[in-house]
Amino acid sequence: MKKHNYSAGPCILPQEVFEKSAQAVLNFNNSGLSLLEMSHRSKDFVAVMDEVRALVLELLGLEGKGYQALFLQGGASLEFLMVPYNLMKVDGKAAYLDTGTWANNAIKEAKLFGETVVVGSSKEDNYNHIPTDYTIPADASYFHCTSNNTIFGTQMKSFPKTDIPVVCDMSSDIFSRTLDFTQFDLIYAGAQKNMGAAGATLVVVKEEILGKSGRTIPSILDYEKHIKAESMYNTPAVFAVYTCLLTLQWLKKQGGIAAIEKINEAKANLLYTEIDRNPLFIGTANPADRSFMNATFLLVNPEHQETFDKMWKAAGISGLPGHRSVGGYRASMYNALSLESVQVLVDVMKELETVYSNQSQLAEK
Repeated sequence: MKKHNYSAGPCILPQEVFEKSAQAVLNFNNSGLSLLEMSHRSKDFVAVMDEVRALVLELLGLEGKGYQALFLQGGASLEFLMVPYNLMKVDGKAAYLDTGTWANNAIKEAKLFGETVVVGSSKEDNYNHIPTDYTIPADASYFHCTSNNTIFGTQMKSFPKTDIPVVCDMSSDIFSRTLDFTQFDLIYAGAQKNMGAAGATLVVVKEEILGKSGRTIPSILDYEKHIKAESMYNTPAVFAVYTCLLTLQWLKKQGGIAAIEKINEAKANLLYTEIDRNPLFIGTANPADRSFMNATFLLVNPEHQETFDKMWKAAGISGLPGHRSVGGYRASMYNALSLESVQVLVDVMKELETVYSNQSQLAEK
């Protein structure tokens, strides 16, 4: 049985990406070599790197606008460190919006480099909403936010206007919705959430913001050095980069970000409608801030958990339990998850309601 994969990451990818990447492991471009054994300096892989970097800028609408796309390593967690290393001025400060676990982890790293101002936080409310009405210091080196919060199921629907550089961790909703991406000066995202295999990290940076920190940066952590080396300063994660290329090629064939956004909205609306309608379930995020990528919800009665778990597993659903830190359930609906898979989950939720409704009626008799 084909699984309906709701894993938050590593995530579901299009079937054709699995098939093409599997073939590349056996024989890449009819070279007689596996992608895993060929030189990253070979013309075949250099062509992959060049194409995927260009395709990133094309899909985001950033071609010819002073941006560079890099495929690095270390995940978003290393970017928590690289961002302040490259952007926070010596004796300067940076502004951060605290909307969840990963935003909080980014704040911890920034504090190692200088004054880190948390301009807003929803921590006291268990991160169930996106903070508003905050002020960004005009003298900060940059403002950092996290667009989507996988653990708590919230998503920023708009972004503040400011004259300082804006940095955004888009690990879990990159390429999922249309935005004016020129409002960001630096975007980073771990590939494994919505873009490809684990091991690669996408960084999209506006070149003009670099080289102004006044600090000495270790070479491997210096964005300018990675740009100069065309994302080949060290051996890249060749397989992960290739799966990103295949996934973005697939996305372009679907009609790009605008087309996939409509599908993502349909999936989210289908599931959230059922969560709100079904008396056995309750959503955990503020409705206005609900994520289209990660829907988080609970059973009203914990005694129903054993039955519900058996039902969704029997339906071929995988990866539904919530993050270990919060419990409940989390349905991650990344680009490659079909509307049909969401319907399967909704049908199971309706079936659970029917089961307990019938039991209640029998008990009353």
